[in-house]
Amino acid sequence: MDEAEASGQVWRDEVRARPTAEQDRDALARLVEVDADSFEVELYERAADPQVLEIDRAQRSKVGQYARHVRRLREHRHCQGS
Repeated sequence: MDEAEASGQVWRDEVRARPTAEQDRDALARLVEVDADSFEVELYERAADPQVLEIDRAQRSKVGQYARHVRRLREHRHCQGS
């Protein structure tokens, strides 16, 4: 695995491991509901930004597409090896 592939794998692993933007938004909404601290409100506003949500969805979609692509390549190689 070259450096670019390794870097891509690290990024994909990080995207899979982190909570979704929607989960972050919902957790921050609960915090703001209890204690409307100005910093928490600022974090919530950022997490609720439609652009942030769309970027998160796009990144997760890309990771899923790549995983399906790799799986299909492996299946194809397996079928040809038989």
